[in-house]
Amino acid sequence: MELGLVGLGKMGGSMRERIRRAGHTVIGYDRNPDLADVHSLEELVDKLHGPRVVWVMVPAGEPTQGTIDALAELLEPGDVVVDGGNSRWTDDERHAEELAAKDIGFVDCGVSGGVWGLENGYALMYGGDAENVAKVQPVFDALKPEGDFGAVHAGKVGAGHFAKMVHNGIEYAMMQAYAEGWELLEKVDSVENVREVFRSWQEGTVIRSWLLDLAVNALDEDEHLEQLRGYAQDSGEGRWTVEAAIDNAVPLPAITASLFARFSSRQGDSPQMKMIAALRNQFGGHAVEKK
Repeated sequence: MELGLVGLGKMGGSMRERIRRAGHTVIGYDRNPDLADVHSLEELVDKLHGPRVVWVMVPAGEPTQGTIDALAELLEPGDVVVDGGNSRWTDDERHAEELAAKDIGFVDCGVSGGVWGLENGYALMYGGDAENVAKVQPVFDALKPEGDFGAVHAGKVGAGHFAKMVHNGIEYAMMQAYAEGWELLEKVDSVENVREVFRSWQEGTVIRSWLLDLAVNALDEDEHLEQLRGYAQDSGEGRWTVEAAIDNAVPLPAITASLFARFSSRQGDSPQMKMIAALRNQFGGHAVEKK
């Protein structure tokens, strides 16, 4: 089939290559002309035969909204737009309604796989009407990992991005657990080879995982992570997962704590701990450290 792909960054560029390897035609557009096959959305749409499928792979928020607004004016009834970025699921509902007014279909798709996806395949979670999903199915089949698993029609519009959001929340908590265990092992004198302890866990243990494999890779490159600063950003999905938990009264203590830990990583001198130190000094005369 033919596919229009908007956004050819780290993920989008590799996805274009994997889809082409499966024998499909991909016409890519990016604001960087060095990456693009065409030089405008208008040219991309003109080169596709109907019914068209255009996959949007740009940052969530205004970039995605602006791209979908533009496609709504260019596409025709029966065409389908796929949002494969990390959009909030509530945005999907608005985009689907906007496009449905022009008889254009919409499918949301959470994509996981990062820089490894080109060779290993991408885990896909998509939402939308069965009729629209069917028009995109050959592309889903090309992108997914080999085998029976790795892709799911999660439900109605928004379900794909909601599932990907929860996936990323779980990822936060798993990474935090590995990180805390690593720090404790590094702290004690009795454990002399933390990296090899992590490596030993890769076989036969209940905590073996791809994230553990990646942790070992990182320790092989920098055994004590001395080249890194202890600073971690968070993407929108972690916050949205916690917000959705509050809205639905679902307790997520591990995921929430892992999100807050990232906030702590950005504080060189914790304001909260200043107050705690001051209070301990006030009620108990405990020593405080001055700058």
